[in-house]
Formats: sequence, structure tokens, C-alpha cells
Amino acid sequence: MATQSFTLIDAHATAKIDVLVEAQHLRVSPASLQTATGWSVKPEGFCRGAVCVPAGSAVTHDGSVDLAAFAALMGRPLVVDLAERAIGLGAAAADRSGALRSLEAPDFTLPDLSGQLHSLSHYRGKKILLAAYASW
Repeated sequence: MATQSFTLIDAHATAKIDVLVEAQHLRVSPASLQTATGWSVKPEGFCRGAVCVPAGSAVTHDGSVDLAAFAALMGRPLVVDLAERAIGLGAAAADRSGALRSLEAPDFTLPDLSGQLHSLSHYRGKKILLAAYASW
């Protein structure tokens, strides 16, 4: 089987990676995983900085990483669109619950109707009303 180029969308970055698609499994090289997520494969498991998580069966017999098993170990939702060659790796529930408990919205930047950009961080400490609309 040949690898295919996919876009992996992580919580903080987007990266093009080569993915081997086999039946229901998506496998990537350790180098691709590190490029896309910052997690490296070491003898002690998946490591980022001083934090390591035992890899278990997420590292396959040939040394590649099963993305679904990796996501499950990390407690992160994984969404795959094979037709669009896109993979979404969501934030872990523990990370999301911490952000919700803080009651502080993450920073973002959006244009107003005249095209001027506004970032939420510019209004920190002030009361604002944010009205959102979606047509769907």
C-alpha cells in the first residue's frame, strides 16, 4: 500500500503528513507524528517534553503509529474524512474541562462588517457582548 498525503488538524497547528491507509487503520511514521503533534516515539512511549505516555499497541510491529490508538491513549477525539484526506485530532476532555472551568474564552481574531480585525485579547478586562450567527 502506498502512502497518501493528508492534512492533520491539531488543536494548535495544521500539518501535511503522509498516511498509510489500511482497511480501517491509519498509520503514520514517528517523524510525521512528531511534526504534526509534537509527540515523539521513544522506548518509554510517546513523549513531549518531560511527559511520556506508554505507547501500548499504538506503535505497530513495523514502528509506525496507529492514529486511532494514539488518539485513544491521549483521550483525544479523532475525526477522519478519507475523501477530503483530512484528519482532525481534537483536544482532550481534561484540557477542555479546565478551559471551561476558567470561564475565560480562548483568544481569536475576526473581522467586523467593515473588514477591521478585532481580537478578543484586546478587550480583556472590559465587558463586551459577543453576538455570533451561523446560517445553518
